[in-house]
Amino acid sequence: MAKALREIKQKLNMVDIVLEIRDARVPLASGNRNLYEGLGQKPKLIVLNKVNLADEEIVAKWAEWFEQQGTPFFFVDCFDKSAIKKAVSMARQIVEDNRRSCNPDLLESKAKLKLMIVGLPNTGKSTIINQLANKNATKVADKPGQTQIQQWISVDSTIELLDTPGVMPPQVDKEEHGLWLSAIHAIPDDIAGEETVAVFIVKHLLARKSQEFLDRFKLESFDISIDDAFLGIAKVRGCLRQKGLPDLDRVYKIVLAEFRKGELGKTCFGLPPK
Repeated sequence: MAKALREIKQKLNMVDIVLEIRDARVPLASGNRNLYEGLGQKPKLIVLNKVNLADEEIVAKWAEWFEQQGTPFFFVDCFDKSAIKKAVSMARQIVEDNRRSCNPDLLESKAKLKLMIVGLPNTGKSTIINQLANKNATKVADKPGQTQIQQWISVDSTIELLDTPGVMPPQVDKEEHGLWLSAIHAIPDDIAGEETVAVFIVKHLLARKSQEFLDRFKLESFDISIDDAFLGIAKVRGCLRQKGLPDLDRVYKIVLAEFRKGELGKTCFGLPPK
């Protein structure tokens, strides 16, 4: 991660603006303060991906908070090509405004826009790039750490992208934040353990009274224990061993996979700071 951060800083003078890709379900925790501060005065745009998986009411609160901070931001669904193009248009406008602030008489630039894409692992950087480039320019997988090297990708005659490996912060400040990042799969499952993350997700969904979660696994109430919830999931999905005991390893995998696909309801972790 330290090497990746050094390489990002070395290439800053080759790009016009940096797009930091975050997860809309965890707008702050999915950022990297060390990385963001390391970008210095380079123009930046925070692109909050996977908004289609996030709670709309909480997203609105985060949008208001970012506005108050004066931080350029844009919420997208990485499979919505039109939204991604709007984010790139916003990035171009930021670059043009920055140039005019230095030279008010400067006309609109026709030069190729060079973007650097940065962010935590598995926040959707590669999918966004592939949508823009209309091809499988980068490797995409449902696990963190797929991009291993920096690479230039030509979108068209007007846009060029520099893709970079996912960079985690040196440390996660709070244990709760580590669980959030594990839930969205920015941290590999073998770090916290599938059981720990699955238990956290189920507790979270029960506490938030996610009706999609209740309906999907045919659970009778939100007022049930974690053990009863896992047993109910095991019964519905046929994950029972002898004597009716749940095959918990299979249940954990089901919870993790279906949560990450958004099949257990839209959600967010945490609210904007006051």
